[in-house]
Amino acid sequence: MRDTIRLPLHLVAGLAPLIVASAVFHAIAGAAVGPGARLAAFDISVSQWLHARATEPWTTLMLAVSHLHSVAGIAFLTLLFAWHLWRRQAHYWLLAVLLSVPPGMVLNVLLKHSYQRVRPSFEAPLLTLPTYSFPSGHTLAATVFYGALACYLWTHARSGAQRAALAVGALLMIALVAFSRVYLGVHYLTDVLAAVAEGLGWLAICVTAVSSLRRHRERL
Repeated sequence: MRDTIRLPLHLVAGLAPLIVASAVFHAIAGAAVGPGARLAAFDISVSQWLHARATEPWTTLMLAVSHLHSVAGIAFLTLLFAWHLWRRQAHYWLLAVLLSVPPGMVLNVLLKHSYQRVRPSFEAPLLTLPTYSFPSGHTLAATVFYGALACYLWTHARSGAQRAALAVGALLMIALVAFSRVYLGVHYLTDVLAAVAEGLGWLAICVTAVSSLRRHRERL
């Protein structure tokens, strides 16, 4: 009886973040992109305020953070993490990482082409990119990578303090990457907020699916 109850509760616990994240994403998208976008003016004001206050050494630091979490940077970090998981024979976690990070980045590209939001524009930009703006690819990649890393380390934490430190550390890294993209003027605030919601929702799908697979195979 215990086994028949545990699986539904496990699925509910995994799907709840997905439902919340999806609702948040669609709310942000509706308010920031397309006709009647209520947050468009707010986005522009935030971007202009940050751009007017950009100065060294912060610009160099934000460029470094941004480059570290580019496609190449995240690919390198993911390979290191995957290599560690392979050596530890943590095969289910390895599958979760491989399902969450690369496919999550592909999903983000598809969403960019779906919304086709133009990036912020300045007379003297700090950085220019030809691709679309919504949602932020760097922020999505950071969310799924650091989220997966935090979930894995969470299972090895020995105290509540360690778990709290892991959660705070992951949130700070995601926030830093998100801020760097808005600071550099290549994304609006709603771009990065939507990417965080997208990443958390996608990570919830992947971790829940792999965990359910593991539980099912353990019953066989």
